[in-house]
Amino acid sequence: MSTPTQVNETIREHYARSDLGNIILAALEKAGKDTNRLTPEDLAPIDEFHIRGRAATLELARVANVDSSKRVLDVGSGVGGTSRCLAREFGCHVTGIDLTDENCRAAAMLSARIGLAELVDYRQGDATSLPFPDHSFDIVWTEHVAMNIPDKPGLYREMHRVLKPGGTLAIYDIHRWSLRDRRCLTAACRRRPQAALERKPF
Repeated sequence: MSTPTQVNETIREHYARSDLGNIILAALEKAGKDTNRLTPEDLAPIDEFHIRGRAATLELARVANVDSSKRVLDVGSGVGGTSRCLAREFGCHVTGIDLTDENCRAAAMLSARIGLAELVDYRQGDATSLPFPDHSFDIVWTEHVAMNIPDKPGLYREMHRVLKPGGTLAIYDIHRWSLRDRRCLTAACRRRPQAALERKPF
C-alpha cells in the first residue's frame, strides 16, 4: 500500500510540468491571443477542467453565498482558473493551494496578467496538512480534487480546522463515497451545517 508521501510524489509527477507558465503563454500566443493583454475569456480553455466548467463553478458559488466579504480557500487550485473566476465575478479574496510549485507560479503569473493579483494568491502545500492557522477562511472550496486524495479523513479534518465557525464547505466532485468517507464528511458538516455539496456517483 502506498504511503501519503508516495501518493503526493505520484500526483506531483503527473501534474508538474517544467516552465508551465511559458508553455501556456506560448499556446495562447499560437492561438492568436495577445499575451500582454490577456482577458479571462482568453484563459477559459485552460481554466476550467472540471465537468461543466465555469457554469458549475458559478452555480456552486451562488449556493455557497460567495461575495466580496468572504475569504475563500481554493483547495487544489491548479493553474488558478476557479480562484480567478470567483475573484472576478464576486470580488472576494481567494487563496489557492496546490501540491505543485509550478502550478502555483503559473497561477500567480496568469492572475497578474489579467489584473487580479490583488484578489488572489497561491501557496504550495498539501491539502491534508494545510499551512494556515485555525479558522482562517469563510469558505473552503474544492472542485474535482477530493477524488485524487486517498486520505479523506485528513482532507476533511484540515478543511474543518481552517474553516471559520459558521463557515461554508463547498465541494464539487466525482467520487465514489465509501461509508468511511461519508462519516468523515458528515462529521465535518455537523459542525459546519452550511456545507454546499454536489455529488455525482460513478
